[in-house]
Amino acid sequence: MKNFLYKTLGVAAVLISLFSCQEDAELHTEVTPVNALYSPENNAFMNLGAQSSAIFEWEAAKAADNGVVLYDVIFDTEQGDFSDPVYLLPSDGRGLQRRLTLPFSELNKIAQMAGIQPEGAGKLQWSVQSSKGVNVQPLMDIRLIEVARPAGFPAPDELYLLGSATEAGESLSDAILMKKTSTNTFEAYTSLNEGAYHFVSRNTGEPDIFFIDGDKLRADGETEYSGDQKVYRIRVDFSNGTTEITEVSKVELWFAPNDVFLTDLPYESNGTWSVTDFPIEFRQESWGRDERYKFRFTTKDVEGNEMEEWFGSTNGDNQRPTESTGPAYWYMVPVSNDRWNNSYKFATEVDNANADISVIFNAEVSNYTHVVSVD
Repeated sequence: MKNFLYKTLGVAAVLISLFSCQEDAELHTEVTPVNALYSPENNAFMNLGAQSSAIFEWEAAKAADNGVVLYDVIFDTEQGDFSDPVYLLPSDGRGLQRRLTLPFSELNKIAQMAGIQPEGAGKLQWSVQSSKGVNVQPLMDIRLIEVARPAGFPAPDELYLLGSATEAGESLSDAILMKKTSTNTFEAYTSLNEGAYHFVSRNTGEPDIFFIDGDKLRADGETEYSGDQKVYRIRVDFSNGTTEITEVSKVELWFAPNDVFLTDLPYESNGTWSVTDFPIEFRQESWGRDERYKFRFTTKDVEGNEMEEWFGSTNGDNQRPTESTGPAYWYMVPVSNDRWNNSYKFATEVDNANADISVIFNAEVSNYTHVVSVD
């Protein structure tokens, strides 16, 4: 009988303990909702082109255990019901503070996600939800902000080119990586043929899509290309939403000693021009043999006007390269049309030999460069 009583009391103690723990767990996750938003006031207007930040503040929620409360600020479109919000992020202090400081550059990204176009205006809903990490409370107060977006888009980390008009075709995984030339700008030297093309922010998943409309960068579309296959330099500037397309009609090897262009370098693909087995002979001077060279690109603007762009060495003068010469020697940078300055020098073994010469302007090299080799 005693054993039965002890067992009964033991079971009862366990049940009481479990019930108490359950009550404690529920108590530790209970918080009140955020009942009032303080700022910005409803329908506040923000010009996101300014160098500033938006400050969001709200009434404190209370935890049943008098502990900390976590806050998330949630954004949706003007017509949204927050069932599939545009964006959610924790408040300042990793979610612990009753305040969110949001740079206009970040708010601009949220506006883009909500479908508000560059140089356009629109409204966003915002609210705050409280929780202990679980047991998220419903939204009690919702406000609107009106935002005016600047020209341009937040720049992606990478930009790719693809489409039926491109060398890559329409496969996302084969898209051409464009060279990032600054925080907000990209460019590619590539050929286009009959078809359509566009840009994507990555070559996997569901990337953001951009396209050229006149000289403007737009979202969610593609650009039609008609006419003969030609080589172009395509530039994209996300900071102001502008683009520039320039035809590259010719790339030539300039030989300074004879004051002549020795040969064209035909375009191959992937921003590369090459000539193979081309005979090179240095010029005999009283002081020795001269071997200086650089390159000229002939480009055309949209009206067909031709322009010259010279590319040469970062150094005003050079020594002949050897096997120990670093890769920076062959880097190509814009230079003047001066006959001698910023010229390269062929290696000694190139004299009276057939050389393979390639000019490489793509994102696979750290800097635009060229290669000279002989068998």
